[in-house]
Amino acid sequence: MSAPTHTRPHPATRAGADSRLPWWALALPTLAFVALLVLILNPSDAQAATGDPVITHLLERVQQLTTR
Repeated sequence: MSAPTHTRPHPATRAGADSRLPWWALALPTLAFVALLVLILNPSDAQAATGDPVITHLLERVQQLTTR
């Protein structure tokens, strides 16, 4: 006995506005590229922060909480 076959419905037609990218889909990568390019061209602006390393303290605290 063979199983009945089902036909696929026709795909809906897409309007022109639905296929366009939102404004931020182009703006955010462009902004990130420009920021990285500026850091590469002028590395003196990218100075390391002075003082206590907050990330290190945070990771140590997370490690203390997970080992208990």
